[in-house]
Parts: sequence; structure tokens; C-alpha cells
Amino acid sequence: MVSKLSSSEIIHFLIILLVILIPARFLGEVCRRYKLPAIIGEIVAGIIVGPTLLGVFFPTVFNNIFTAAPQAYAAFDGIANIGIILLMFIAGFEVDLGQIRRNGKQAIAISLTGIIFPFAIGFGTVWFLYATHFANNANNQLVTSLFFGTALSITALAVIAKILLDLDILKTRIGNIVLTAAMVDDFLGWILFSVIIQLMNASNHEASFWSVIEVIVFAGFMLTGGRWIIHRSLAIAAKGLKAGRVFTVAICFCIIGATITELLGVRGVFGAFLVGIAVSDSEHFTEKHKHVLHQFTINVLAPLFFASVGLRLNFIANFNLEIVLIILIIACLAKLIGAGIGGLLSGMTKNESIAVAFGMNARGSQEIVLGLIALQAKIINEPVFEGLVVMTVVTMVISGPVMKHYFLKEQRYQVSITT
Repeated sequence: MVSKLSSSEIIHFLIILLVILIPARFLGEVCRRYKLPAIIGEIVAGIIVGPTLLGVFFPTVFNNIFTAAPQAYAAFDGIANIGIILLMFIAGFEVDLGQIRRNGKQAIAISLTGIIFPFAIGFGTVWFLYATHFANNANNQLVTSLFFGTALSITALAVIAKILLDLDILKTRIGNIVLTAAMVDDFLGWILFSVIIQLMNASNHEASFWSVIEVIVFAGFMLTGGRWIIHRSLAIAAKGLKAGRVFTVAICFCIIGATITELLGVRGVFGAFLVGIAVSDSEHFTEKHKHVLHQFTINVLAPLFFASVGLRLNFIANFNLEIVLIILIIACLAKLIGAGIGGLLSGMTKNESIAVAFGMNARGSQEIVLGLIALQAKIINEPVFEGLVVMTVVTMVISGPVMKHYFLKEQRYQVSITT
């Protein structure tokens, strides 16, 4: 017989939702008011109501809310996971394959150097410091090093898009190049991470090889035949102008993609991301559809997930300043050097290249998702995960103002030489 939540467990579930959603949304709005990413406030809300603060100062209250009814918390965790699957689905909307083709040459120069340098520096640093700083229960030095190389390579596409929009240069040549480079970073980064997860899950070299091939084949299918199937399905759903049918079909494909990648041994967020890329390419899933789904996910479901990050561990007990500084320094230096060189190679001026480098240095929700998956897979431990969270927050905060400063500096310089 199927087990259902009792009335008491349903009450616990609803209380958990309220206790997490209200402070997450409040602090998220406070951050937005001061032009900071809402994700910062959402994570802080989780730290406040989680084991770091509420669990230490009011342990009875914390236990009564979160641990007294395990099935209620499991139901909440399910909702939070749906939130991150939908968040990665809408992240896929921002990857414009047509724009990648149009701005490919210059964008690829920025993207490749912005991936190669962080990957090499991240991999090398963790490889040499593994025994002293990055060892974990999995005891897999290669996989941990590969993960860090990948995690430091990915750029926060949504953060960059918001910065470019604020600067009113999103539609300019430079804006398009930067955004396209970030798209390539995101796509290649998730492919690399899915391969790393497969390498860890595989029990032998042969299984590892075929697991990687399966992931690559699925990604290739979703960007070719899968796109066509999704487009035709959305076209059928759109007949009669029934917006609800289009939503239903798109979300079903998102869940199918997430299920397939879970079955392949990769987390469902990767499949949702690929389906998001395919869906965004169809004119039948309009900007209005995207806006509605984006608003619901960003304002209701995603805050539950990012606040839940703070519920998973005690951030004070696991804090290691040395690890935090190592991750922050190598992440920033590697990305700034790599993307800056790429900007110069693509024909940008010095000021533009510095601005682009700081823009590409912005991290966001993808890094938190990657870090949490790696923590659950035992690729990294708690202090290292905290280091990734701190690095993400710091780069989100500094990227916008510095990028704006150097773009405005370049504009003033161009005006001075023409007058």
C-alpha cells in the first residue's frame, strides 16, 4: 500500500515551506533593492533558519520544524529539486544557438581561453593540494581535480546578461560577443561536468568510456533531432492558441530530459538544461511563456532550493578560511587572465578586455548547483563546498561594478579621441 503524508506531516510540510520561503523572498528582495543578486539573500535565509544559527541558538525549535517529521522534509526536498530542475530549464532559454553561430569566432576566442586557463589552474591547484586541503571520502584525486577545473570554468550567464542590460549594451557588438562567450562556457562546462559524474559513477574503465559516450550522444541528439521533435510537438500544442497546452508539453519534455540524464547517471538538471536550449529555439514557446515560467520559478521555487543550501550544513562549524581564500584567488585569477587574453585576441581594447574578463568572472546559480551535486556525490567535502559558495557570492558582487567602470572608462576614452 502506498504511504501518504498524515495530517500532522502535511502541517509540518506547509510550515517548512513558510519558514523557508518568507525569509528567502524577503532577503532576496533586500538584495535586489541594493542591486545585488537575489540568490545571496536566499542563501543567507537558509543559513539563518538552518543548523548554522537557528539550530545552534534554538535547537528545539529547529528540530521541531525540520527533523520531527522526516517525510515532511523529504516532501519539501522534492519541491526544492523541482525548483532547481525548472531553474536549469529556463537557464537553457538563454543559450541562443543562432547567436553562437553568428558571433562564433570572437566569442570562441574569449570562451576557450576563459575555459582553458581556469580549468588548467583549478585542476593543477587541487591536484597538488589534494592531500592537505581537498581530500574527501571518495578518495578520488583525479575526479576532484577535474571537478574543480570545470567548476571554475563556468560563467554565470544570467548575471552577465543582467549586467549588460543595466549598462544598455546587451544589443551592441561587444555585448553580443560577451553573452555568446558565456553561452559557450555554460554549455561546455555542463558537458564536462556530466562526463566527470559518469567517470565517478562508472565501476571500470570500459563502463566509464561507454557512459561518457552515452552522455555526449544524448546531448548531440537534443541539439539536433531532439530540437525538431520538441518543435513539432510545440507546434501541435500551439494550435488553437491554447497557452496551457504549450506549457504542459514544454514542462513534460523538461521532466523527460531530466529523467533520461538521471538514468544515464548524470543529474536531472543537465537534461533540463539541454531541453531548455531546444525549447527556446521554437517560436511556439513565446517570450510570454518564458516570462510566466521565469517569474514563477525565480520567485517561488528557486528560493526554496537556494535557501535549502543553508539547511544542509553548519556554515560556521565547517568554515575554513584557508580553503576559502585558495578557491577565491585561483577562481578570480584564472578567469580574469583567461578571459582578458581572449578579449585582446578577439580585437577588443584593453579597457574592454578587462571589463569582459570581470564579466566572465561572475559566477551564479550554476556553481551552487554544481557544488551541491558534487557534495552529494562526495566529490568534495563541506568546507570546500562553503569555499565555492563564498567564491560565487564574492564574484557576483564585484563583477557588475568593475565591468561598468571599465566600459564607461572606454566610452570616455573614445569620446576624448574623437573631440
